Amino acid sequence: MPSSETLRVALLGYGFAGKSFHAPLLRTVEGLSLNVVASSRPEAVRSDLPGVEVLASALDAATHPEVDVVVVATPNETHASLAEAALRAGKHVVVDKPFTVTLAQARGLAALAREQGRVLSVFQNRRWDSDFLALKSLLSRGVLGRVTHVESRFDRFRPEVRSRWREQPVPGAGIWFDLGPHLVDQALQLFGVPDSVVALLSASRDGSAIEDWSQVTLVYPRRYVVLQASMLVAGGLPRFAVHGTRGSWLKHGMDSQERRLVAGELPGARDWGADPSPGQLLTGTSDEALVTEAPRGDYRRYYAGVRDAVWGLAHNPVTPAQAVAVSAVLEAALQSARLGCAREPDLTPEEHRAFQADTDGVSRVP
Repeated sequence: MPSSETLRVALLGYGFAGKSFHAPLLRTVEGLSLNVVASSRPEAVRSDLPGVEVLASALDAATHPEVDVVVVATPNETHASLAEAALRAGKHVVVDKPFTVTLAQARGLAALAREQGRVLSVFQNRRWDSDFLALKSLLSRGVLGRVTHVESRFDRFRPEVRSRWREQPVPGAGIWFDLGPHLVDQALQLFGVPDSVVALLSASRDGSAIEDWSQVTLVYPRRYVVLQASMLVAGGLPRFAVHGTRGSWLKHGMDSQERRLVAGELPGARDWGADPSPGQLLTGTSDEALVTEAPRGDYRRYYAGVRDAVWGLAHNPVTPAQAVAVSAVLEAALQSARLGCAREPDLTPEEHRAFQADTDGVSRVP
């Protein structure tokens, strides 16, 4: 597609993810035009996005004849079928995390995208969090030496079980499919595919029908990466705690972009993506911690990357091979929690090679 042509976008779903994340980003990235939205709440869409065509059927929007790119932000168990329909209709496709609810579905979509010659990408926006960018920089410069132990966590404090699909016993629900894809993707970007996965998943809240607490350890040679998420943590614990042979790095607080997007703010303010609580580097040589600077985060960079990939000007920012690797780790964790033992991510040698090829140039830690 010529780079002079604006890409026409259909957004499937106008719930939390569609309304708070995808729509604001699609509206503020040059070269993208949000033309169609599929939603069961047409009044809400028209109020926020006057002039956009609203359809009741996600399938009709996925195969719309006047759309170039389809963004799938529907409930998790529908991701695979809607992405498949869009690809077969000749569309480029973005799928919100998690990519799919099974590894088999992830493999099927990756193969179909190759056959169709279309860009298929996954919305792993947390690669553009300010704190993650700061950690990538620290590790690429070897500031912490050989990293031996990492704790990475996303927490919420929501003690009341809410009436929504994410908290019902349906495929793709629960905290591991909600927050786990972010944690796994960031870990794989830094350290590659682990040798094995050890997981504990639990329903901790009164009346919870799904897992709302998780602790998953990715096992590497001489390194453990512990991924944690809970709906019953009120704050205070570090977002990142990274320990190495030369010191430790602690980071409290979350990237500010989600909070501002949920509040209805469009990206673009002068302080957009600035980190209000920078990390601290501790070397053990003194009682003082060195405050570390964080690059600006900006989720718009993801969609700018998708645009350029469709135009043929850049690589896909999150490739199907990377998404398959994340799916393999997510599934290994489910198996580990169920069986009570470590599980290896079920990736073929070819899938390992594809993941490595698609992450060439990423500053992963040896």
